[in-house]
Amino acid sequence: MTEVFEPFKTEPYSDFSKPDPLKAYQEALRQVRSELGRDYPLLIGGEKIATGKWIESYNPCQHSELVGRAAKASKELLEPVMTAAWQSYASWSKLPMEHRARTLIKLAAIMRRRKFELAAWQTLEAGKNYAEAEADVAEAIDFVAYYARQSLKLAQPIESYDYPGEENTSFLKPIGVGVIIPPWNFPLAILTGMTIGPVVVGNTVIIKPASDTPVIAAKFMECVAEAGFPVGVINYFPGSGSEVGDPLVDHPQTRFINFTGSLEVGLRINERAAKLQSGQVWLKKAYMELGGKDALIVDETVDLDYAADMAVISGFGFQGQKCSAMSRLIVVDEVYDALLEKFIAKVEALDIGPAEDNARVNAVISQGAQTRILDYIAKGKREARLVTGGEAGSDSGFYIKPTVFADVPEDAVIAREEIFGPVVAVLRAKDFADALRIANDTVYGLTGGLISNDRGRIERVRQEFEVGNLYINRKITGALVGVQPFGGYKLSGSNAKAGGPDYLRLFVEMKTVTEKF
Repeated sequence: MTEVFEPFKTEPYSDFSKPDPLKAYQEALRQVRSELGRDYPLLIGGEKIATGKWIESYNPCQHSELVGRAAKASKELLEPVMTAAWQSYASWSKLPMEHRARTLIKLAAIMRRRKFELAAWQTLEAGKNYAEAEADVAEAIDFVAYYARQSLKLAQPIESYDYPGEENTSFLKPIGVGVIIPPWNFPLAILTGMTIGPVVVGNTVIIKPASDTPVIAAKFMECVAEAGFPVGVINYFPGSGSEVGDPLVDHPQTRFINFTGSLEVGLRINERAAKLQSGQVWLKKAYMELGGKDALIVDETVDLDYAADMAVISGFGFQGQKCSAMSRLIVVDEVYDALLEKFIAKVEALDIGPAEDNARVNAVISQGAQTRILDYIAKGKREARLVTGGEAGSDSGFYIKPTVFADVPEDAVIAREEIFGPVVAVLRAKDFADALRIANDTVYGLTGGLISNDRGRIERVRQEFEVGNLYINRKITGALVGVQPFGGYKLSGSNAKAGGPDYLRLFVEMKTVTEKF
């Protein structure tokens, strides 16, 4: 196949220890600050609608500061938005794949030019420091650029065998209108990937962004408009899960649901999507990414300082608010005490403060999240030994001090349930085999890792560690688009593998045509 675009490569990261990138990022923050407090209407088929009801978004590091307000959708607008999406589908789905892919290439270029601005919005709305925010935007750009190129492969004829006297052809076609329900923790990257993947192969979508980060989603829509997407291809529809989320999932004209979020909500969506509604003439597709209880195993063969560094990065990057974050550190008995001491020291050295000041640890996303995490910490104090942290930080934001529990029993709540915050449970294993057993003893199977210099153990975890993304001798977060396709096993989701070569295939169906001559 002739290459239409230059080869894909991942978006580079900046070094904010250097003056020029630091100055540019701080200038972007000043620009964004001048735009705080604005209102963002719904966008339905190109029509901007201010409903009069608002979702207010605040800076989690300074919770009195309004970032912006997004119009809140209502049930009365469900039919108009569904109609707009299907009307746009009629023409968008018939365009050549190359045409749609070029629109993505334009979108990637726009987002690349606005990279620091988009990242600065995340610093203020999601509480991400400079590196975390830029990485989120870089991943969003990568999704757009990668899927543009991958889509061209799906436009090629599908291989089939000849049959005398007949022409037999098979091809892939888009399936219709989908509902995109992204999370708040990667408010641009995951939203972009979940949206652009289905869209590039000819579907149209309705985005119901997370209520904690609707402004970043609105900024994505600005980029979409600038890139020249036809109206109605991507519709911006913020609202509550009960008022518009569930009805969108249930709607008989919804063809697929793309969801990333909690296990509880995902299971409910999956169940609702499986029910045939009156007037529905297809089986809905539902793709779920539902989080994890991710473990890093450390054995006695490694440099413990390096292992502790990887554990800190894995556990406390973006305050542990990643579905891939390490929430269980499983250490073999021989080095348990020594590694725990080093790990605690490195955790206590983390600076805590506003994302705008580029502190390593920032506020968690909301008061609700802070309350929930502190409730888990209270349970942990009854179940295990608190060795550092365990309390809220500054009253000006939703801070929680990085928290470590030691000597955690395998059946403890903090060792079983996803906390989604800066809390790590350290578990002692008798040996490597016991550590692997403990790691696999969970309903989740998203990410996991091993720090070891033993080749036999490395080869064993390749086969036996039951996770969709396994990392050996490095951190267990930070999957790169096109490099580490991302998606889990078990109740961590449907293993859709975002950022991989099979992802776009999920949003098309095959048609075979036979003509006898």
